Amino acid sequence: MTFLEVAGVRKTFRRDDKTVVAIDKFDLSLNEGEFVSIVGPSGCGKSTFLHILGGFESRDAGEMRIEGRPVLGPGPDRGMLFQEFALFPWRSIIGNVGWALEVQGVPREKRIEIAERYLRLVGLLQFKDHYPGELSGGMKQRVALARVLAFEPQVLLMDEPFGALDAQTRELMQEELNAIWQQTKRTVLFVTHDIEEAIYLSDRVIVFTARPGRLKEEVRIDLPRPRGIEVKKGPAFLEYRNRIWDLLREEVLKAREEFW
Repeated sequence: MTFLEVAGVRKTFRRDDKTVVAIDKFDLSLNEGEFVSIVGPSGCGKSTFLHILGGFESRDAGEMRIEGRPVLGPGPDRGMLFQEFALFPWRSIIGNVGWALEVQGVPREKRIEIAERYLRLVGLLQFKDHYPGELSGGMKQRVALARVLAFEPQVLLMDEPFGALDAQTRELMQEELNAIWQQTKRTVLFVTHDIEEAIYLSDRVIVFTARPGRLKEEVRIDLPRPRGIEVKKGPAFLEYRNRIWDLLREEVLKAREEFW
């Protein structure tokens, strides 16, 4: 059985008394433990799709299932990581990571144990008693990742999680996420504008068309795992980068014509 299955998803908005189709007839399937990225031009509906799958937005048509269960709203089987860190400034780092467990009624000793485990995983255990205002942007995003992982969702949904970081920190966070995924083997759906980021992290890259968002092409990334940062320097990586950009460029130009 396919682990995550999306069939015929359609999403429309009302704008200036007109119906705008954001996503149309979109299909996708993921196997358990797979890392899949979505790239596409701005406004193509890729983030909207992720929010629909997270249960935060409705859809007009289509079905979504995880292990055969219909997705009807938010649920603990899905964890979402946004570009914004969304940490509570008045809570310590360990308090932030344990927050979802506290809401679920997990006893204090148990949630501290779990929070410490995931802070150790992201390399921040020594900062557990600090507060978000004392951390850098990259460290805050690692805390946010630990918080999502702590309640152990089956699917991790990531919406441009490194978009607000500087270039150097972003590169390091890609390495961190790759190493964490190798250890946890979570099923990940990752939205990004960065083609090289998508190639480096993913088993497959899904290319969206300009609005309305549809599947243009799926590119399977046959680079060896575990995947070190040196893979970005090889000719195979460059070939993937050029292939995906060729697919994407046409859609970016279409999107630009629509907005202009």
